Amino acid sequence: MILNRIGDFGLVIGILIIFVEYKAVDYATVFAITPIFTHKVYNFLSLDLDLITIICFFLFIGAVGKSAQLGLHTWLPDAMEGPTPVSALIHAATMVTAGVFLIARTSPLFEYTLNMLSLVTVVGACTAFFAATVGLLQNDLKRVIAYSTCSQLGYMVFACGLSNYSVGVFHLVNHAFFKALLFLGAGSIIHAVADEQDMRKMGGLKKLVPFTYSMMVIGSLALIGFPFLTGFYSKDVILEVAYGKYTLEGHFSYILGTLGAFLTAFYSTRLIYLTFLSSPNGYRAVICSAYDSSYQITTSLFLLVIPSVLIGFYAKDMIIGFGSDFWGNAIFTSPENMNRVDSEFITHIFKILPVILSLLGVTSSFLLYLFSSKLLVQLKMSTIGKKFYNFFNKK
Repeated sequence: MILNRIGDFGLVIGILIIFVEYKAVDYATVFAITPIFTHKVYNFLSLDLDLITIICFFLFIGAVGKSAQLGLHTWLPDAMEGPTPVSALIHAATMVTAGVFLIARTSPLFEYTLNMLSLVTVVGACTAFFAATVGLLQNDLKRVIAYSTCSQLGYMVFACGLSNYSVGVFHLVNHAFFKALLFLGAGSIIHAVADEQDMRKMGGLKKLVPFTYSMMVIGSLALIGFPFLTGFYSKDVILEVAYGKYTLEGHFSYILGTLGAFLTAFYSTRLIYLTFLSSPNGYRAVICSAYDSSYQITTSLFLLVIPSVLIGFYAKDMIIGFGSDFWGNAIFTSPENMNRVDSEFITHIFKILPVILSLLGVTSSFLLYLFSSKLLVQLKMSTIGKKFYNFFNKK
């Protein structure tokens, strides 16, 4: 609650400055007269600052609080004590997407302040990478998925920071489906193993809960951007527009985002392996009585798995297609910030690098856990390995 209050405080100050200067707070008025205020100076805490920059800064603090960007992100994994339907709602539909929505909706303001766009890009890219490294070594099933949300929100935010708001919102929509699928799948697993959330006490569930297993595999593949599933269509476009900016922060976010794609693939496979494929590791009574969930749960999983596979392909041209009038006046990009066309013509290797790294992450994670888990334990027990493990595991 406190971290969200900090974010709300920033948002309120931003709205109040808009009200003081513009004498209005409705979108149409504010966006229409923003160009008049481009070089206006505003005195805030007896500092003379650029008006639009300071407004966007405080709006962005609101977005950082709600969308769990670096600095105010800790509430998101801590909220994992709640039941999984609540988690699915928070992560997919309502709460954490509000910040990305705010940045995209106030694009007519952000487009007039390049410094703030750079800041948004850097914060988003750092979040995408940082959360992926932390998710790598968490043991709580839901916490891994929570850090993956945090990481994906980083992708959406830096897409908005690179003035590709429609691409960021497209990833937001796609992410909602497979993240809800993953959380409700996690709920189904937790039901099956008598409310146990620790992945180290699961294992061998593939034969016991086959339906949940297949749903989780599809959800994880969509998350890592496996070719032709939903995540592939938005995540790769985000990384393409990042490289196609040809600016310092563009390439910075491309590198961190691509590394984040590798780590995402690694921990998603780790989650699947530890939960379903490894030899059973829990209490005998619990594992023996594990069963697939009721038809209510399996129906909702099935309803979510269809868009997790198809929506990216079918909605792509509508939401981020060239010349699509889907957004109308809701999103504004100034002509000098447009780079969707450039991003189509980047060097081929930089287009397929994220996919290659994702597949590499899946393969390496699977082989490591399948054949050399003893090596991983030795690595963790060694002096330097222990430091790394503690560093990431303790967030």
